[in-house]
Amino acid sequence: SSSSRDEAVRDKRARILSRGLPKQKPIEGVKQVVVLASGKGGVGKSTTAVNIALALAANDSTKEVGLLDADIYGPSIPKMMNLKGNPELTPKNLMRPLKNYGIACMSMGFLIEETAPVVWRGLMVMSAVEKLLRQVDWGQLDYLVIDMPPGTGDVQLSVSQNIPIAGAVIISTPQDVALLDAHKGAEMFRKVHVPVLGLVQNMSVFQCPKCKHETHIFGADGVRDLAKALGLDILG
Repeated sequence: SSSSRDEAVRDKRARILSRGLPKQKPIEGVKQVVVLASGKGGVGKSTTAVNIALALAANDSTKEVGLLDADIYGPSIPKMMNLKGNPELTPKNLMRPLKNYGIACMSMGFLIEETAPVVWRGLMVMSAVEKLLRQVDWGQLDYLVIDMPPGTGDVQLSVSQNIPIAGAVIISTPQDVALLDAHKGAEMFRKVHVPVLGLVQNMSVFQCPKCKHETHIFGADGVRDLAKALGLDILG
């Protein structure tokens, strides 16, 4: 029948396309990888990544947690985790993550001057991401939280296709422009077969320090509406 022929063509096309994809290989010593992403910059993705990493560690003191800053152009994890310095090298020439608050951290920010801009083309960025994924001695981690750069470009695709990911969390503010980009981010992960665990709405409410009155300066339910449209959960 024509439907079975169409299905055979689709299967063949999928097999041909998958030949060009890298084979997923786990990061040594890491059990679960959770990625934090957003379509848009400036929605508090790094802040949420830090909070999730700290919360995972606080929730169960037997768990080891790591935090990887995959934002090559604008690494902010060193500042947020109050870390400075260069990683030491192991005898196997792997970088040792820096540690604070019980969380092992790795970032491009440890490898360049704090004020130096990263003026690189795509191939150099991909090479740096590969090093951050494969040339770090994480020891034994129960969770590795990856703070992704904004957008749906090379870095997101490379990370999603190179390592097995337990799930992605999408961060957005309630504004329309941020929601449009968050929608694209969620669809990208679905396309590369990464489960989306849910959405987080950030910068929801301003509370007056004097009278404690709460004002939804960016709107109240934007992310809730998007979650409903995508059939996803609101995580917070």
